[in-house]
Amino acid sequence: MTRLTARRALFAVPVLLVVTFGVFAVAAASPFDPVKAYAGTAALGADQETLDRLRENLGVGRPFTARWWDWLTSALGGDLGRSTVMRQPVAEVIGERLVWSALLCAVAFALAVLLGTVLGVLAARRPGSLLDRTITSLAYALEAAPVFWIALLAVWLFALNLDVLPAGGLTDTGSEQVTPGQVISHLILPAGVLGVSQLPWFTLYVRQGVGDALAEDPVRGARARGLSERTVLLGHALRSGLLPVLTLIGSRVPELITGALLVETVFSWPGIAAATVEAATSVDFPLLAALTTLATAAVLAGNLLADLLYGLIDPRVKLNEM
Repeated sequence: MTRLTARRALFAVPVLLVVTFGVFAVAAASPFDPVKAYAGTAALGADQETLDRLRENLGVGRPFTARWWDWLTSALGGDLGRSTVMRQPVAEVIGERLVWSALLCAVAFALAVLLGTVLGVLAARRPGSLLDRTITSLAYALEAAPVFWIALLAVWLFALNLDVLPAGGLTDTGSEQVTPGQVISHLILPAGVLGVSQLPWFTLYVRQGVGDALAEDPVRGARARGLSERTVLLGHALRSGLLPVLTLIGSRVPELITGALLVETVFSWPGIAAATVEAATSVDFPLLAALTTLATAAVLAGNLLADLLYGLIDPRVKLNEM
């Protein structure tokens, strides 16, 4: 396990270097003007000399390769730079928002895995039955639905029509402090929507994996020995059927992050979505590079976690050979 983690960490270094370099290159080619974004409405009445001086102070007139190298060397020393659009250190911008994005993604991911496993097992027990057709049809329908559409539908139903859940934000309107009860009530809709957007993949994978496992000889042998259907299903078929799902965990991380950005925007959740959008439209090089690096690291960590779980659960897989 240690060797696999060390190899993946070593492999991640050039990947992160290429990603951050690409961020600076793409941002430099962007049509957005970071100087006008920084100055805001004041840029409308400013003369060219003032804008040029501001451009020089911000350092955006330098080649992007020089800006990338300065940011990289500073980041290696623990300094992620200062966000020009947020007017505060990048580390503070991410630190204030990352905890809420992590909470949203963790709850949504746990919901998708648990509910997807239950529905997948129920569908796999009797292939072709009414329950199986209903679950798979619902999964395919949700798979085709955009996450922002599900979010808007949830707001319309639960917040506007039924008025049982808040439509957005982190706390109630006018509240001066963040309480666990308010956070939980405001988390239900965005986490539920994000979890539902990931649910079809886990449901279909579990259904396929458990269905194939039920047809294997070891499971048939367990039934022949007189074991109960529950023991056969949960003790033999489910464990074997969950192996393909573990490989799905790493591949779903990028879409989970993308979906979280859309969900945070719809529900005004105070995560990193707003910071990401502002960093992209304002060509905020330090903040954009840090957020992209963070997302890339999350994807690499997800792939590593999937491989580690696969090796720990499947005795046929040796981690030192991966």
